[in-house]
Amino acid sequence: MFGKQIFEKKKQEFLTTKHNISHDFNDNAVNESFKKKKVFMDLLLHHYFRDRSLTEDDILNEINLFMFAGHDTTAINLCWIFYLLGLHPDIQKKLQDEIDLFFGEENDSPVQPEHLKHFKYLDCVLKESLRIYPSVPFIGRELLEDVQVGNYCIPRGTTCMLYLYELHRDPTVFPNPEVFDPDRFSVENSHSRNPFAYIPFSAGSRNCIGQKYAQLSVKVIIIRVLRKYSLVSLDPRDRILVGSELVLRPKVPLKMKILPRR
Repeated sequence: MFGKQIFEKKKQEFLTTKHNISHDFNDNAVNESFKKKKVFMDLLLHHYFRDRSLTEDDILNEINLFMFAGHDTTAINLCWIFYLLGLHPDIQKKLQDEIDLFFGEENDSPVQPEHLKHFKYLDCVLKESLRIYPSVPFIGRELLEDVQVGNYCIPRGTTCMLYLYELHRDPTVFPNPEVFDPDRFSVENSHSRNPFAYIPFSAGSRNCIGQKYAQLSVKVIIIRVLRKYSLVSLDPRDRILVGSELVLRPKVPLKMKILPRR
């Protein structure tokens, strides 16, 4: 319902303020229009009105994907990161030191996208949290051809479910897999690792379309929070049961204290 309301609103805006169909949908105008940066919704509406290659249901599916699938998984990823940092004050302190070294005393200066390349340990923290608590714990794929796995042939057309929560706990790849250790993802510790041993965003041509956006959002929020606050988690991990639904959620509240740093 909410997605439908957004679609109707954007459709009216598109018709009345951004495009005049009788003028803009000639080939020259279309080619010139595509040279300019557009938000994703404008591109969808452009095809919807120009050649009907997308239906209204197609656009509603995309709206729901970006608004609910993307934001829901990103929000739960943040919850797990803050929870893990609250359990490990040494790791949290190391991350805060990295943040403080870059920003100094400027607690309110904005975080720019170009800043994020300087936060190597933050990258490791994010990756390790997604290893232990992947936001999407399993993914499904339909086989387009027969696949041989050991002594078994899985026939074409079979839907295979890949359980990422268990994959990321393979002790031959990740020793002591239940230990939260961001250093697993340092360059020296991960350069020889099979890239398909860790796939929180899936892999290949069907990987997560919002991966970069999600990581950018999460990093900015973590930096903003840890510049001003320290986190303390009140319950150990053995008391936090997880529900393996479409999104990996805790079955009980994550109880935490938030303490001002300065």
